[in-house]
Amino acid sequence: MPYCTKADLIERFGEDELLSLAHDQDGTMDDAVIDRACDDASGEIDGYVSAAGYRVPLSPVPRIVTAYACDIARYRLYDEHATDQVQKRYDDAVKFLRSVSRGEVKLGISTGPASSSAGSVQMNPGRQVFNGGGF
Repeated sequence: MPYCTKADLIERFGEDELLSLAHDQDGTMDDAVIDRACDDASGEIDGYVSAAGYRVPLSPVPRIVTAYACDIARYRLYDEHATDQVQKRYDDAVKFLRSVSRGEVKLGISTGPASSSAGSVQMNPGRQVFNGGGF
């Protein structure tokens, strides 16, 4: 679940800017490009906040996280053509996220182990899988 959406980006930066950054051949907004930037921003945020012990994806999503997700997604949409303002907003977002990861800033939501079991190891001591080399 991304922490920002196309609608969030339009609300903060305007439809014209977003269209200039992500458009199809026919001149319409390229939702796939925008969604990828939002997903990438969310992944970057997850990396920092999980280091502080927050369960990811964050739920509920603090407003400040949505704001910084928008700044990160915008930066990603600009790619190597980021303006000074876009770069500064991205740098500010990363600075904030580093503070969160070090525990200097709290997000106001609970921390704890991830609720998903994806990637976890499960043990079943009642079942023998290997028998010492005999087949």
